[in-house]
Amino acid sequence: MSREILLLVDALAREKNVSKEIVFGALEQALAAATKKLYPGDVEIRVSVDRNTGENEAFRRWQVVPDEAGLEFPDRQELLTEAKEQIDDIEVNEFIEEQLEPASFGRRFAQDTKQAILQKIRDAEREQILNDFLARGESIITGSVKRMDKGDAIVEAGRVEARLKRDQMIPKENLRVGDRVRAFVLTVNRDQRGPQLMLSRTAPEFIMKLFEMEVPEIEQGLLQIKAAARDPGVRAKIAVYTTDRRIDPIGTCVGMRGSRVQAVRNELGGENVDIVLWSEDPAQFVIGALAPANVSSILVDEEKHSMDVVVDEENLAIAIGRSGQNVRLASELTGWQINIMSSEESAQKSEAETSKTRQIFIDKLDVDEEVADILVQEGFASIEEVAYVPLNEMLEIESFDEDTVNELRNRARNALLTEAIANEEKVESASEDLLALEGMDKSLAAKLADGNVHNREELAELALDELTDMTGIDQERAKALIMKAREHWFA
Repeated sequence: MSREILLLVDALAREKNVSKEIVFGALEQALAAATKKLYPGDVEIRVSVDRNTGENEAFRRWQVVPDEAGLEFPDRQELLTEAKEQIDDIEVNEFIEEQLEPASFGRRFAQDTKQAILQKIRDAEREQILNDFLARGESIITGSVKRMDKGDAIVEAGRVEARLKRDQMIPKENLRVGDRVRAFVLTVNRDQRGPQLMLSRTAPEFIMKLFEMEVPEIEQGLLQIKAAARDPGVRAKIAVYTTDRRIDPIGTCVGMRGSRVQAVRNELGGENVDIVLWSEDPAQFVIGALAPANVSSILVDEEKHSMDVVVDEENLAIAIGRSGQNVRLASELTGWQINIMSSEESAQKSEAETSKTRQIFIDKLDVDEEVADILVQEGFASIEEVAYVPLNEMLEIESFDEDTVNELRNRARNALLTEAIANEEKVESASEDLLALEGMDKSLAAKLADGNVHNREELAELALDELTDMTGIDQERAKALIMKAREHWFA
């Protein structure tokens, strides 16, 4: 029997092109599973096969657990104090083993063992193929459609199989068995029984990799693609950058007579590509991303991570794009929320904000309209600025003398103190589960309390626009908060 085991291991290792150690490991697992069936309860069995002689030994084992933890699985656990009676220096998580008498198995065992070994070898083969592919560092896969599965395409590239889901295909793309296809490796799922590589032809990374393949300057490190945004099959924007002044980033990506960008377009089903210059200056980057529209002015709101972009009437439709496509792609490309507006709309918004700020100064500082207007005209936008702007800056305002400046600063600080005390009282009304929520702070909790939202459940029931209107936070943070608040619904 021992010699037969060695011959079997050697034959399977050669036939399946895997190491003998993998086959020995599969054999030991199969023998352990078969031996376990001979004993009642949830026992743990270890089998060791000698690599030189083929002889095997079986052991029943108990894992050592702390006394305070108790025995959750009595058939395969031992308390530390009892284990130390057998082995003085044994530690928690180590094992006590008892050798078992050699067991005899019937013909059914041989068949079951062979199947278990073959399955283990198949798993090892798949893992080896996947590791070989990943070791090459390839993020683009090119292969042929082997079969269609519920609308998904199973793509075969050499010995590698991958899945291209229907929602990751370019719209109106109709792949058939035998078609050649190129796609981006989106994720790797090692636990999946079928194809472990998940592909995408719609991901922004796909177009970035396609340009890398077409533009040698990117591979050479002379040019970088900083970001990409796509409306798959219709339009895309990429942001390019170089530190080499001799290189025209846009022209380099376009290529001679548009050859490089055309090659990418052909791969993406005719998807139009806008190539824009990346800039460290967010406002300049946004202006470039909105091309071909011309921007008249831009106002950056760092706190809300948004920009109000003003364009004239003839550029309004171009800036927005069909169904809002241009501004949406520009927003995705830059990572900023972009609000497109006409000069008239900008003036109305500015007037509304000025009126709101003026009224805050009148109410909080107890001043008349004339003083409030002076503060607005001098660029003050909040009570905090009045309270803590350097004294010498306020003294430069011609309309105010030193006594007036000091009085305004004291009133502003008192107003902030009163507001802070009021906010603390509001926060006290908030439940612990709301305050403990990731992304929550006291200031936000106070604003929620103003809107009669005092606990996690009430926050979870809010719509996205309700939360942004109530608190003034940006959509990304609002979305994250609502999802956190709703997590327990899906637990």
